Amino acid sequence: MAVKHWMTNDVITVKADTSLLKCRNLMKEKNIRRVPVVDDENHVIGIISDRDVKSASPSKATALEVHEMQYLLAEIKARDIMTPSPVTVKPDATVENAAVLMVDRKIGGLPVVGDDGKLCGIITDQDIFKVLIDITGARLGGLYVALEVDDRPGAMRPVFDTLREQGARISSVLSRNPEGAGKRQVFIRTMPMSGPAQEAATIDALRGVAKILDFSHCEPV
Repeated sequence: MAVKHWMTNDVITVKADTSLLKCRNLMKEKNIRRVPVVDDENHVIGIISDRDVKSASPSKATALEVHEMQYLLAEIKARDIMTPSPVTVKPDATVENAAVLMVDRKIGGLPVVGDDGKLCGIITDQDIFKVLIDITGARLGGLYVALEVDDRPGAMRPVFDTLREQGARISSVLSRNPEGAGKRQVFIRTMPMSGPAQEAATIDALRGVAKILDFSHCEPV
């Protein structure tokens, strides 16, 4: 899955000389938590988060008069509070790689920059959540089953054969390999079945070919 298919294309941006007051109002108005700072040619030179804005804004406990606070907010510029040269990602990068970058760097969003160095989008942790919901089929409901199988080629064939025999339609399959376990945990979600009886029969059949870690019926959401 490429970033370009999940990113926000119409990005709200500011310039280096945009005031803190305008940045704050813009983020509140557009309900966004970060805004890239670009130059006149749309190259990304920085990024501002809602945390940056809060840190630079006068405290509510300040003794400053309202007009003094407004003056201060107008005098502080985006260049004064932005993170310069932020981490970026290319449109053709995978969403998974973008997620790894965000986790490793402890950031909530990445400007997406084309080969010409210009901003073409932004992908955030909220977009990653949307990807997770989509690829797992969470909104569709159905039967969720967590299994443990040997970490070897062909280990999943009996599981898939059993699901087919039970008339189950798979909506998603995810897996992970706990370090040093020699086993693979597999998480399967099926499309909604005809009823509790089919779900129960499917679980009973799966017990004969794999170790079941967990299972549940999920309603569409």
